[in-house]
Amino acid sequence: MKFTAVFKKFPEGYAAFIEELPGVNTQGKTLEEARKNLPEAVELVLETNRQLAEESMKGQDVIRESFLIPA
Repeated sequence: MKFTAVFKKFPEGYAAFIEELPGVNTQGKTLEEARKNLPEAVELVLETNRQLAEESMKGQDVIRESFLIPA
């Protein structure tokens, strides 16, 4: 699956986010640093969303399984 990274230059460096994944935001002093930080931002948002979902369903009868998005 392909996502769109957006970078915006500021006097202090670059802000970056993924258009398709709300909450995935990061920054860097250089464009390269901002690019490098994006994968970690994605991982953090996905992990947080997973934890929040698990907490909201705690004690409920649900089925959880892995789901892969084909390339």
